[in-house]
Amino acid sequence: MQRLYNPWRGRGLELEGMADVPWPSVDMQAVGALLARCPFHDVTPLVRRDGFAGAGEVFVKDERARMGLGSFKALGAAYVIARDAVEGRVRGRTYVAASAGNHGLSVAAGAMAFGARAVIYLSEAVPEAFAERLRGIGAKVVRAGTTYEESMTAALQAAEENQWALLSDSSWPGYFDQPLRVMEGYLALAGEVVQAMDEPPTHILLQAGVGGLAASCAALFRAAWGDYPRIIVVEPVAAPALTESVRAGRAVVTAGPVSAMGRLDCKEPSLIALKGLARDADTFVTISEEHAAAAMPQLAGAGLETTPSGGAGLAALLAMDPLGPDARVLCILSEAAE
Repeated sequence: MQRLYNPWRGRGLELEGMADVPWPSVDMQAVGALLARCPFHDVTPLVRRDGFAGAGEVFVKDERARMGLGSFKALGAAYVIARDAVEGRVRGRTYVAASAGNHGLSVAAGAMAFGARAVIYLSEAVPEAFAERLRGIGAKVVRAGTTYEESMTAALQAAEENQWALLSDSSWPGYFDQPLRVMEGYLALAGEVVQAMDEPPTHILLQAGVGGLAASCAALFRAAWGDYPRIIVVEPVAAPALTESVRAGRAVVTAGPVSAMGRLDCKEPSLIALKGLARDADTFVTISEEHAAAAMPQLAGAGLETTPSGGAGLAALLAMDPLGPDARVLCILSEAAE
């Protein structure tokens, strides 16, 4: 496991180019009311597995049944489309997105619920099982490229050519409004955790792809609990986009092989997420394919069966030196097993 202590903690990246990038939202006022309009929305459980990986108390936010879609991602795009529906901008609209799997499910489910269309671009690395699930809830699936970044380029081109609404969970210069709202939807998860815990954790492990979930949760946890918890961001060794961007002090594009942690296999960070995590995260760690794979049987044995992506935070906890009996740890089980 590789570890980077964040030199920007508490202040964020001091770069002129980041001045126009918005901070992650912590405004939960409208999130709950709008998500209540989405089918099957309900609070997911916070379960305990005390003693796991040598830690005293271990709390796991279990997102495997979120809105019937099997992932925290259900909160993001569905929330954005619900906002559009309130504003009367959904009927007859086509939403297009690139996805490593779960974001596309949220776009498709939100579009179906509110009478819109969804076109989802997948790279060749995304399992066909995800494509079939997308088709099952009405989305058109298009394969493009061998990486997430290449499928994103294709989705962006399709949006421009067809005048479709691009709905991405990543952000880049000139494209901030929609991903900021996607991340705002994830506040529902973080808010449920804060409400369920009677005292703050000592350590929080947040897995990251482009970084939307990690940055959204970290921002709300800092707003609720201040500097007390130590926030650790977990990425695959094959895709350390946030780690290397924080190390460099600017957004960088990384390179590496395809990771079995497919939903985290993103080589370029979301700028909103990078800005927030450079301020809010204490440490960035990268875990190997071997660590992620070795953790899966242990998680299944603890009743936490998931994918290498969904269990990356817990896998990092297993790979770390034991935190000891006084540790009170929070992790997110972000998706169901395939």
